[in-house]
Amino acid sequence: MAEVKYIFVTGGVTSSLGKGILSASLAKLLQARGYSVTIQKLDPYINVDPGTLNPYEHGECFVTIDGAETDLDLGHYERFLNVPTSQANNVTTGRIYQSVIEKERRGDYLGKTVQVIPHITDEIKRRIKLVGSGNKFDIVITEIGGTVGDIESLPYIESVRQLKWEMGAQNCLVIHLTLVPYLPATGESKTKPTQHSVKDLLEEGIQPDILVLRTQRSLSRDVKRKVALFCNVDENAVVETIDVSTIYEVPLNMLSEKLDQTVLKKLGLPVGEEPALTEWKEFLTRLKNPKHSVKVGLVGKYIELPDAYKSICESFIHAGSLNECEVQLVLVHSEDITEKNVSEKLKGLNGILVAPGFGARGIEGKISAARFARENNIPYFGICLGMQCAVVEFARNVLKLEDAHSTEIDHKTKNPVIDLMEEQKSIIDKGGTMRLGAYKCIISKNSKAFEAYKRTEIIERHRHRYEFNNRYFDDFRQNGMIPVGINPESNLVEIMEIAGHKWFVGVQFHPEYSSTVINPHPLFVQFIKACIEK
Repeated sequence: MAEVKYIFVTGGVTSSLGKGILSASLAKLLQARGYSVTIQKLDPYINVDPGTLNPYEHGECFVTIDGAETDLDLGHYERFLNVPTSQANNVTTGRIYQSVIEKERRGDYLGKTVQVIPHITDEIKRRIKLVGSGNKFDIVITEIGGTVGDIESLPYIESVRQLKWEMGAQNCLVIHLTLVPYLPATGESKTKPTQHSVKDLLEEGIQPDILVLRTQRSLSRDVKRKVALFCNVDENAVVETIDVSTIYEVPLNMLSEKLDQTVLKKLGLPVGEEPALTEWKEFLTRLKNPKHSVKVGLVGKYIELPDAYKSICESFIHAGSLNECEVQLVLVHSEDITEKNVSEKLKGLNGILVAPGFGARGIEGKISAARFARENNIPYFGICLGMQCAVVEFARNVLKLEDAHSTEIDHKTKNPVIDLMEEQKSIIDKGGTMRLGAYKCIISKNSKAFEAYKRTEIIERHRHRYEFNNRYFDDFRQNGMIPVGINPESNLVEIMEIAGHKWFVGVQFHPEYSSTVINPHPLFVQFIKACIEK
């Protein structure tokens, strides 16, 4: 089998230019041309993984099938490629140093002084190659977090320099994404920031092979030629990525800019026929030409940063397109909701989703939102903590267990309808210790969940410590809140529904992690369908 090819994506001038979307878009195009592709993210922070990070710090924590807590960019990779990622697809500085220090403690370095070069850079290179080992992929795209010039990124940039020298130009190339700002006062797009960014990269020993210029306005050929000349790249290797209304347009823009062709030619790979991307274009056509419109309230406590709920927001886009429906997300802060104002805060909504989260802040607002949806027959979707809030609400107001709560919030409650999982009770460390990754669930046939999935056995991803307390199983079932999804090994309740309600589904797992452009998640699809009918 042919040698694996490696593509590195770096960023310059400023952060948040969209390296993740660029990497996912390029991977999508290469995949459409018949190549097997995966994407890896190298994060320069010292946390071992983002699992312990506050969502305000870094957005949502995305969970892979094999239980890794990873950067939210891995969600973009999966949504674009429709291929699952794994533990190997996200590497942090913390994980690199942890591994090197563990080797030093074992004596693996035979008493040598442990240094950034070669020990840290060797470990980074090993991790980069690990994801491409076993000949599973033709091409590995590695996105390097941060911005060129950051102190934190230096070991990664040095590792790329070494790999480029070791592998040769035809097996390894660097794409540098920069910003070309437009100055309204002069009516010009300015290339100087890009020139300085490339200069920074050159000082660190790397000549980029391709430049992708993020811009608000289309760039003239003269501007592109100027960049090519001053940055020492081929003219056809200067590509623009212009601001678009949806991230899902970026692959088509990169196709028109011939980015995939340029990459394949530089890697010495056959270009083949231009991909049709039929399903992708159909998705965009439906997305841009909706026949319906619904307002869905997303009730959470991190709504100031929508990236905290990135996968949920994207799942609504996928499900909305399939239903030919514009989904207007109304972000509602759960701390602002009380029993007295809940009807005012949630009025005019066609559906309510109560989002995942941890801790006591805003919990009563989420419980009030669940009650409002239940009593007013409004489609309700509770995810993880959102399911648990619905259970607490039902216990208090239907089962009349007034002090019912989760022991996460009130460890002294006499009615712990949500309780700490048995295997979690002896665990003190926070990082990577939850119930993580994919688990089976058996679904009852007479349920909304079965209507959505159209099968009785599913596998979904989890990220939680607390669970429905099976002591109350019969009380809930007899009073109309039915456990319709059960884990066959542990007997844990995975899905709760309210009988007779238009659409009231709470799930302990995270369906948003599995939704992609080509395969929207069935629960989101059915929820939006119920919202349209409402």
